[in-house]
Amino acid sequence: MRTTITLDPDVERLLKQAVHDQDASFKQVINEALRLGLQKGPREPLPRYEPLTFDLGRPLVDLAKAGALAGELEDLALIEKLRAGR
Repeated sequence: MRTTITLDPDVERLLKQAVHDQDASFKQVINEALRLGLQKGPREPLPRYEPLTFDLGRPLVDLAKAGALAGELEDLALIEKLRAGR
């Protein structure tokens, strides 16, 4: 079946990249993408995301009241903003 569709620019870039990466025709890439997207039932699971973590060592300040300090700093910033008339 022949049909005309209008692709968003980001989708067009993704398709062109897939055509290049897979060394396949535009038609093949479109059909496979539509098949995968329209399939019902379970899909292949996404790989688990593992964020980068770093050991920063022991804190140099007492963090027991960090939330209270952050609140006070936010309050002071708001007061200054109101005084400035912004």
